[in-house]
Amino acid sequence: MRAGRAFGSFLAWSLLTQVTVIPAVFMEAPVCLVENSNDELKLNPKALQILASIDKPVVVVAVVGLYRTGKSYLMNRLAGKNSGFSLGSTVQSETKGIWMWCLPHPSKLDHVLVLLDTEGLGDVEKGDLKNDSWIFALAVLLSSTFVYNSMNTINHQALEQMQYVTELTKLIKIKSSPNAVEEESEEFVGFFPDFVWVVRDFTLELKIDGRPITSDEYLENALKLSKGKNPRVEMANLPRECIRKFFPKRKCFTFDRPTNDKSLLAHLEDVPESQLEASFRTQTENFCSYIFSNAKPKTLSGGIMINGNRLGKLLETYVRTISSGDVPCLENAVLSLAQTENSAAVQTAAKHYVEQMALKVDFPTETLQDLLSIHTECEKEALSIFMKHSFKDDTHKYQKDLVQILETEKYGFRRQNEEVSTKYCQAQLEFLSQSLREAISKGMFSVPGGYNIYRKEREEIISNYHQVPRKGLKADEVLQKFLQSLAVTEDSILQADQALTEQEKALQAEQIKREAAEKKKELLEQEQVEMQQNMEAQQRSYEENMNQLKKKMEEDTNKLLEEKNMMMESKLKEQKQLMEEGFQKKAEEMEKTMENLQTKIKVAEENKSNGFCEFLDALGNLLMAILPGAGKFVGLGLKSLGKLLS
Repeated sequence: MRAGRAFGSFLAWSLLTQVTVIPAVFMEAPVCLVENSNDELKLNPKALQILASIDKPVVVVAVVGLYRTGKSYLMNRLAGKNSGFSLGSTVQSETKGIWMWCLPHPSKLDHVLVLLDTEGLGDVEKGDLKNDSWIFALAVLLSSTFVYNSMNTINHQALEQMQYVTELTKLIKIKSSPNAVEEESEEFVGFFPDFVWVVRDFTLELKIDGRPITSDEYLENALKLSKGKNPRVEMANLPRECIRKFFPKRKCFTFDRPTNDKSLLAHLEDVPESQLEASFRTQTENFCSYIFSNAKPKTLSGGIMINGNRLGKLLETYVRTISSGDVPCLENAVLSLAQTENSAAVQTAAKHYVEQMALKVDFPTETLQDLLSIHTECEKEALSIFMKHSFKDDTHKYQKDLVQILETEKYGFRRQNEEVSTKYCQAQLEFLSQSLREAISKGMFSVPGGYNIYRKEREEIISNYHQVPRKGLKADEVLQKFLQSLAVTEDSILQADQALTEQEKALQAEQIKREAAEKKKELLEQEQVEMQQNMEAQQRSYEENMNQLKKKMEEDTNKLLEEKNMMMESKLKEQKQLMEEGFQKKAEEMEKTMENLQTKIKVAEENKSNGFCEFLDALGNLLMAILPGAGKFVGLGLKSLGKLLS
């Protein structure tokens, strides 16, 4: 009954939680996420609450570009709306800061599409253009697909306007170590989003040397480096090099003018699609289709999945760092997020364990093993939840905390199981022995032959007690204590019975002692069995923790290898491109970077092949202290442990 009430309360809590989550995901209109006011970045608490309510993976698409170039229109189309993000109809920039719109993803089940519309870059009314750089950097840090929106053509001027990309190494750090500057600029590719360049009002023919080309080929041609060693050429090459280095996955879309009617352009959100140019409608559909199909869920280096809640926490860390005058460090941000998320993962897993135990355990259980079997099942689920939501628990602190909590909770359920059994058995014996106690108080057994009458009623009580169902694991112990409570009275009745000879009394007294000794022996044997069962449960806990950690480490290593291999592929591609363009020296300079990457790949592969023995052994030592029943594993050694978990 108690478990049912607990489940009912939990169900009610879940429904209430869902009521708060649904409006957050199904937003009717965008809200300001980062306010850019008086040259200061401020976060909107309401927007952060919306993100905090999203526990599903997020696909984050951010758009940046010069002001008054139609960025907001693209975002509205991705939202399936004509209006939402403010378009404006004058030369003034409409969007200030970063605005957010969260929607169910149209094609990825259980994902949320987060659209970020940023204020126009290069607004002449701004006092401090430094904020443009921070808005640009935040859009890069938050998004999984980064859309750069420009006008007319990708030429020298358009690339000059992309100077913000050249500042990223000054605005973002990968690692906290001051000695990692050279290496970390090469690692940006592991953290940065996919890149999409959108060229609006494009009027040129997509041809090179009379040969038709795709929009992607048009972009790659525009990103070719110019030869020459004078400062002007090097300055012109810088944004090209940065785009190629930081964004290996690139895509380009060219758009015709939506309409040649200037009066319609001023209020594009109100224009029916039928009045827009057919080519523009097709291009818009192709753009949206590409984003929906190819934009990836937001992840951090190592494949760490980002949901809305985590995205909000990262943003808070970034803006807090920027406001303090420092540069956001991705390594520190991830570690800070890991601490918060791992603590939450422990609580979530522990809560699941307690709820499931309360739901599944029907007190009292007949044996300790019945309880421990349910514990093993619920513990496995709790560990799976922890492994799913935790990351970078390199010292195993949080996993150790969870194991400690689960052991404490298991002990609590065991105590509760024993208490329920004890109270129930005591109540049953109290009821069954009521007539016996009344007879004793009235002296009904203080007559010749009274002892045999007493024994008959005593045996009947024991027989009836054995027939009572669901007494639990304390049934024998409570019965033994009950019989001990009658021992003095029983001996008095025996000694006072004049129908028995002294020899018969002595034999009967000896029989009573033997019965008591046998019962005591049975109880000791039961204790030993229960101790063994508890040790075996701790051994299972040990093995489950080790197995689940090994599985998680293998998955994490596979993700890391995939990421490093992707980085290697992008470097090889860039090196080949440099050689084709005649930049042999630059291509040779990339060798050191590629060697470092190759070393990291080799180390990750070796860790995977040797079973992560050092890490598993470290966790094993921590678990030994919490799970002494797993002590039989002491001395197995790393090789034996590896065999055990293979």
